[in-house]
Amino acid sequence: MTSPRRRAPLAVAGQEVPAGRRSTLELPVGRLVSGSSMALPVLVLHGRHDGPVMWLSAAVHGDELCGVEVIRRVIASLEPRTLAGTLIAVPVLNVYGFNTGDRFLPDRRDLNRSFPGSPRGSLAGRIAHLMMTEVVHRCSIGIDLHTGSDRRTNLPQVRGDLEDPTVARMARRFAAPVALGARTRDGSLRAAATSAGAAVLLYEGGEAGRFDEDAITAGVHGVLRVMAGEQMIEHAPAPTSRTEVARSSRWVRASRSGIAHTEVEPGDHVERGDVLAVLHDPFGKRLSVVRARTAGIVIGLTRSPLLNRGDAVAHVAEVETDVAGWAAG
Repeated sequence: MTSPRRRAPLAVAGQEVPAGRRSTLELPVGRLVSGSSMALPVLVLHGRHDGPVMWLSAAVHGDELCGVEVIRRVIASLEPRTLAGTLIAVPVLNVYGFNTGDRFLPDRRDLNRSFPGSPRGSLAGRIAHLMMTEVVHRCSIGIDLHTGSDRRTNLPQVRGDLEDPTVARMARRFAAPVALGARTRDGSLRAAATSAGAAVLLYEGGEAGRFDEDAITAGVHGVLRVMAGEQMIEHAPAPTSRTEVARSSRWVRASRSGIAHTEVEPGDHVERGDVLAVLHDPFGKRLSVVRARTAGIVIGLTRSPLLNRGDAVAHVAEVETDVAGWAAG
């Protein structure tokens, strides 16, 4: 009787991770102006059994913290000796912004508009290139974790190309409250990874600069359900609600400047004409009413009461009513 074939080690950044082990690595990025070195923290869980290679990434914007906690909880629940496949986790992609609480890099570039990057480009380009060459190119699937930005909060949701069978399957298994069909944006990690042949799901949930327990829990459970669906792990929490599918969404913006009193919360269903917010001046004079332009579900909402004309108030996704094919696919 022959013994089962031992899985080969995984080489990342010149280091080998044996099958059935976890290893924390550092991918050198460069040096600060002070001379101190900076590196991307990477955790590799190289399973003992064959299976897909998957990545998790968070904090591509340095102030988006919920995804960092999602990854921490996911990896704490996994055991490489029973894992099928490999998980490569990059909990803090924008290490510069994370250390300063800033969305952007020191040169004010948006890292998520800098992919696939270049080894001789800007700081953002170099980090993007490092992520692509050392992580993404080793993976067939990935989940990029985000939160709302600019004092906005997001309902837990997944976004991706729902016409792609693999992405749609991942979205169904993730089982977030909303799955939004969304085109890729030039320069984003999702766009570059998709072009490289990976199936990518983007998760949004919570608000920048703070933890949101509902968004974190939904993220952890969703990631584990995707892993279970890909046969990487045996068990994952069961979904607690159905996923609503949307193919389009729009931000409703303030037509006047003022102090906003919002009338809805993320997850609320609205009809066309429903009041989303009322704007007053500092003396209490009513200035304007912001109303929904379409029926749908609120998937994003400003948390700032001070709005200028044109500022985003609420993000409404138009929910599909006939999703039997998507749910069963």
